[in-house]
Amino acid sequence: MKEVYITRISKFLPNSPISNDEMEDKLGVIDGKTSKGRRIVLRNNKIKTRYYAIDNSGNITHNNAQLAKEAVELLCDDTFKSSDIELLSCGTSSPDQILPSHAAMVHGFLKNGNIEINSPSGACCSGMNALKYGYLAIKSGQNTNAVCTGSERTSSWMKSDVFKNEVEHLKKLDEIPILAFNKDFLRWMLSDGAGAFLLEDQPNGDLPLRIEWMEGYSYAHEIEACMYAGGDKLDNGLLKPWSEYPSEEWAQRSLFAMKQDVKLLGENILTKGVDSLKMALEKNKIKPQDITYYLPHISSYYFKENLYQEMKDNGVEIPWENWFMNLSNVGNVGAASIYIMLEELVASGNLKKGDKILLSVPESARFSYTYACLTVC
Repeated sequence: MKEVYITRISKFLPNSPISNDEMEDKLGVIDGKTSKGRRIVLRNNKIKTRYYAIDNSGNITHNNAQLAKEAVELLCDDTFKSSDIELLSCGTSSPDQILPSHAAMVHGFLKNGNIEINSPSGACCSGMNALKYGYLAIKSGQNTNAVCTGSERTSSWMKSDVFKNEVEHLKKLDEIPILAFNKDFLRWMLSDGAGAFLLEDQPNGDLPLRIEWMEGYSYAHEIEACMYAGGDKLDNGLLKPWSEYPSEEWAQRSLFAMKQDVKLLGENILTKGVDSLKMALEKNKIKPQDITYYLPHISSYYFKENLYQEMKDNGVEIPWENWFMNLSNVGNVGAASIYIMLEELVASGNLKKGDKILLSVPESARFSYTYACLTVC
């Protein structure tokens, strides 16, 4: 089996950072009223700035595939061109369309010749699943290089006009036209952007990162859907997909908006996360004290202290000084977050040979978790 190295990393964050006070101007107010939940959510998540693919006039500047394409091109130069890519593996929670696949659209923008593509579906773990596909392709000897990406363009899913028909429908029913918190919550959590890794079977570059192992776990057999889009949740916990609703109800119910069951999130995201982390470390015979840098993708700083305590209670405590996070500055970029986080750690200049890095990505859609262990070479 081949060794696999991350030899180049890039990120692309569109336009200028958006402060908390600018968010509603960008996304728009619903029914002429500012959100009651916005300040509560922002106070808890402690995100200060994020990025939107929206200009100052409210126009869309990039779709999701274009964000990923920009990140991929930032990996390339005269010594490694986009035409040298053998495999393109792209993960996202927010594809621009149902079909064609996200990776096909990114490839279409790259125009870099005939290559293999892969599009894992899902939420935040889709970026890690894109990485694992590239990792296994090189490890097995199928390819000598792969480019893996995580990207999101959720801002257009959260704009006020997405909910306009729902609000108008509620008014016709003489109901209070207020947006349900499970939809409003995510409007103040998510950010746009993309990250990309170049994987190779040789330790090229100044400080290549060898991928030691990757592990994934799902708890969908135990827990119902928590974050979802393209459907609605029934009283029995099952999801009814958009294709089973009359088309006139798609807008009335905001079926294509992202929604979050906040209660279910709080009950499970940390306990299942630490349970899976413990399994991953034990399987690969690595101790918490072996980890130099711990990169946890968390959606909100609200979870940080409780995550640490849960780790401590289960014997997998990683000291605070080993944690590296950038949530407050770039926001929750979903599938792209771990790519952008690792890019910033590498760019910090603090890494040295022998350092071990643990990437940890949870996904609340139906509670999946993915891990990767890297060694600086």
